[in-house]
Amino acid sequence: MYLKLYNDNPDPRQIKKVVEILRAGGIIIYPTDTVYGLGCDITQNKAVERIAQIKGVNPKKHNFSFICHSISQLSEYTTAIDNSVFKILKRNLPGPFTFILPANNSVPKMFKNNKKTVGIRIPDNRIILEIVEQLGNPILTTSVYDKDEILEYTSDPELIYENFKDIVDVVIDGGYGDNVPSTVVDCTNGDCEVIREGKGVLK
Repeated sequence: MYLKLYNDNPDPRQIKKVVEILRAGGIIIYPTDTVYGLGCDITQNKAVERIAQIKGVNPKKHNFSFICHSISQLSEYTTAIDNSVFKILKRNLPGPFTFILPANNSVPKMFKNNKKTVGIRIPDNRIILEIVEQLGNPILTTSVYDKDEILEYTSDPELIYENFKDIVDVVIDGGYGDNVPSTVVDCTNGDCEVIREGKGVLK
């Protein structure tokens, strides 16, 4: 399925349709404030395994991240956040960052690495935030890569649909995506350290 949605005013009926597909174990491709993402409901193990197959990775060894709709939802999946880290999250989210934080027992086992940490995003994109809020669970997020050796990420949603229409349930066209991924920030040691430079400057 190919859906056209507008970031400034996403159609609630179409959002509901996507949420129903996710609840049924479906896989979607969606816009963020950086590159297009591939995802599913984090509680649907079979869907997580399907994404791992598409990416050619072992789900227990690969560091998948997930998207929350707010800092309050994010805090449901992490251990107590240090006050200085909380201030950094508040200043920079929603935004083009993946924050690595200590995971608590609410994080499904598939997402916990040996370090007991989890990567969490709150993108500045209303389409995906509305989907996650209505779903009630975070969704797994992993970047959609391009087969082209020069371009790392596909920014054209129509091209993404051509490449993925047979292996995902929905491709959401939210306009052209970026081709710069999120900046990854490790906040597991009480302070925050940028471990991958991407889009966005940490405030």
